[in-house]
Amino acid sequence: MPFKKLHPNIKETLEQLEIASPTPFQRNSIPVIKSGANVFCTAPKDGGKTTTLILTTLQKLKCEAVGNAPRAVVLVENKERALEVYQAFLGFTKYNSLRVYVGYEELHIDIQKSEIFEGVDILISTPKTMNKLFLMNGVSTSQLKIFSIDDADFLTQKSDSSAIISITQSIQKCQYVIYSEKLNPKLKRFETYFMEFAKTIQF
Repeated sequence: MPFKKLHPNIKETLEQLEIASPTPFQRNSIPVIKSGANVFCTAPKDGGKTTTLILTTLQKLKCEAVGNAPRAVVLVENKERALEVYQAFLGFTKYNSLRVYVGYEELHIDIQKSEIFEGVDILISTPKTMNKLFLMNGVSTSQLKIFSIDDADFLTQKSDSSAIISITQSIQKCQYVIYSEKLNPKLKRFETYFMEFAKTIQF
């Protein structure tokens, strides 16, 4: 069964990448995420979580650049993962106008602040770096539409959890999607903070 009801630009890119049909996880999760609900998405490694994150982010932003402030945030564990996700996004955005930016702890915060200020649509970052940018007024969340956390199993670490809670407390209205291999009780705790009325897709 092919991918249905996705933006024509996404379908075209999927064809070029020779991705013909969704994984069982993608078939079940993409429609729920597209509905705008907060979602906990759990699936094993290589179940298609990161591709789902990319497809639903592009769908939410309608594959086009708008304004200067980020409209999508993707949080990851570290620099290595940030760069991996960035490269994966580039495979899907080279045929549209979306601007993807990647930041991490090793890159000077002032450089990140000035580059983000020039205009980005999708911001990939780590929780600590994002929180630092936030506290320095280095990133506006006023236009945020979707906030995703990739491979969120790392959030069992207290410092990263605290950073995410701090960031989300100041975001007015946004959709949150958390991807992980297992639904750890520590992730479920986010329901109290920002994952209100979250749906769960488990594989």
